[in-house]
Amino acid sequence: MKRREFITLLGGATTWPLAARAQQSRLPVVGVLRPNRRDVLETFAEPFRRYMKAIGWEEGRNVRFLFLWTEGLAERAPALAGELVAQNVDLIVTFGDPATRAAQRATAAIPIVAMTDDMVGSGLAASLARPGGNTTGVSILASELDVKRLEVLHEFVPQARRIAVLADLGTISTRAQLASAARDLDVEPVWFEAGSPEELSRAVDALTAAKVDAVNVLASPLLNFWRFQIIDRMRDARLPAVYQWPESVEDGGLLAYGPRNLLCYRHVVSLVDKVLRGAKPADLPIEQPTKFELAVNLKTAGAIGMTIPPTLLLRADVVIE
Repeated sequence: MKRREFITLLGGATTWPLAARAQQSRLPVVGVLRPNRRDVLETFAEPFRRYMKAIGWEEGRNVRFLFLWTEGLAERAPALAGELVAQNVDLIVTFGDPATRAAQRATAAIPIVAMTDDMVGSGLAASLARPGGNTTGVSILASELDVKRLEVLHEFVPQARRIAVLADLGTISTRAQLASAARDLDVEPVWFEAGSPEELSRAVDALTAAKVDAVNVLASPLLNFWRFQIIDRMRDARLPAVYQWPESVEDGGLLAYGPRNLLCYRHVVSLVDKVLRGAKPADLPIEQPTKFELAVNLKTAGAIGMTIPPTLLLRADVVIE
């Protein structure tokens, strides 16, 4: 997306009264609560700063950013959300249900822009059009896309009869939708769930020991954070797996279907910009991605002894060779 197109995406927001801000004692502060570790797998900070600067928000000149990381431990979110509130930030950006709930419990006054699997389904917002309260954000259609990924996996591995479902207990459950889709596809879903890194390690051990034919790795900040370990284990077990983000295929995953992370981040920036310019989160409709990519890694397919028919490759938006 070109810079001019990105500025158009922001909806022609009015110019922020920077002179008024300059007269205040401090710059507006955007607090960001991230689910990963600070030193690795940080995909948001750099593009966020870059996108914000492209639309006039330059760190140190007319805005400040305060980043905190849960280090992959959801239980740290409440304390870190409280720290952001104590720092008197002007806006909080969160990722995933646990961090967003923690921020909502920590403050009813500071605006929150969240990126989660299903804002309304998780009860984080009243509706897409009128989220209400102090929270708006980006909903990445997890409920629908978890089912779509099962369909993609079945299409690429039609002989699979027992399909493992790796789920994060901290996110909205799509179990009912997946169970219904599995019946329609005549496959048996085998559930493996985790709510912490320790539980995830045990779930992956159990999954690779079970007699399953393929794996649907559901939408989740936790599962995405540990994606490299999951990808390695699936390859070692020679199990075909489908993932949430197309970027996971670039990291070595076999299949993925969904929106790109960076495009979702642009939606986050759009909402942050509008709030900083005076809009109320309750009045800002929740945004959703509209472009989805099917990605395939042929190198990984070869490593697990899988041949993908050319007719299916023609459908892919991204093919890693």
